Amino acid sequence: MPRKTARKSNATPPDVTVHGAATLAAVTVDGFNAQLREGDGFVGDRARRAAFFEIFERWRKLAERKLPLLDDVAPDELSKSRVDEALAEGRPQEQALVHSAIEDYARELLAVIRRLLRSETWHDTQRIAIGGGLKTSRFAEIAIARTELLARADKIDIELRPIHNDPDEAGLIGSAHLAPSWMFASYDNILAIDIGGTNIRCGIVRLNLDKADDLSKARVRDLELWQHAEEKLGRDAAVARLVGMLEGLIRKADKEGLRLAPFIGVGCPGSIAADGSIETGAQNLPGNWESAGFNLPTRLWEAIPSIGGHETTVTMHNDAVVQGLSEIPFMQDVARWGVLTIGTGLGNARFTNRARPNEEQKAARKRDDSKEAGKDGRKG
Repeated sequence: MPRKTARKSNATPPDVTVHGAATLAAVTVDGFNAQLREGDGFVGDRARRAAFFEIFERWRKLAERKLPLLDDVAPDELSKSRVDEALAEGRPQEQALVHSAIEDYARELLAVIRRLLRSETWHDTQRIAIGGGLKTSRFAEIAIARTELLARADKIDIELRPIHNDPDEAGLIGSAHLAPSWMFASYDNILAIDIGGTNIRCGIVRLNLDKADDLSKARVRDLELWQHAEEKLGRDAAVARLVGMLEGLIRKADKEGLRLAPFIGVGCPGSIAADGSIETGAQNLPGNWESAGFNLPTRLWEAIPSIGGHETTVTMHNDAVVQGLSEIPFMQDVARWGVLTIGTGLGNARFTNRARPNEEQKAARKRDDSKEAGKDGRKG
């Protein structure tokens, strides 16, 4: 059935979707986008991606010897792969330089984590998954491990783990946990968007429920990447570009005969209100996304009101929350956990696992059995 491409300007999406919801099927979102202030800035800035390279540059300036792998690279052109190369294959001086930067960065990351753990929302957090663009490098994985050791030395009982999926995909896969569960009976693919301060990614996420019903095998089968920071477009032009990316993916899904759900999951920086507006934290996006007259979910629905002949549902949440949701299958052995996403800024979210219906039933039966055993004991 042909898909409609537009609605009348006075049309509005169904009033059933709550964006930025605190209660989801598998977890309670205890908090996200915590903005801990430090002087005139934010504590999180101490551990953002740029902070590592600023630390690295300070150490590089102290080096007196010729560094073949590092000397010919300008500070603003230094890549993660070049740092990894120096760590693995460089001269001892180059390796020492990288390790020095890792050590300093780990201490900054720990300072941020310590501040978060002092807050009421993050108190008693057992594990933190570290995601974002910096994660896809060996030196960052070492920095995460070093941060955990420093925390334990300070008697802070916290586990730090790199996020399981590639961060470029985790921010899309997490959207599967925003989709209504009834869709899983009829569809095995969804559309997802991950909006960042530098890039916007759109993709088709294959749920792979036949392999694992907990979505642990969900994978991105098609991905479109747009580096919007390089083009400096305005807000409306950026949304139009985003819609075009989605429409291209829909055409591809139709051509390949995919069972694509009438659903679009969106991860976006900032504090997301229940109506889908962005209250704060969107300063790195192109144009004014915090305007009272702008609502991204509504704009997307107006452009793509139906998929496969069925009404489209658009659900948006904070991007760190969505990336964190991709970790749900791997956090079932702890109750309270969080995620930090290291990118243009430092995204954060804290979760508490919710008991699944069958788990609640088992717990109720266990309580009933204990009561009965107590009665039998008193009779004896």
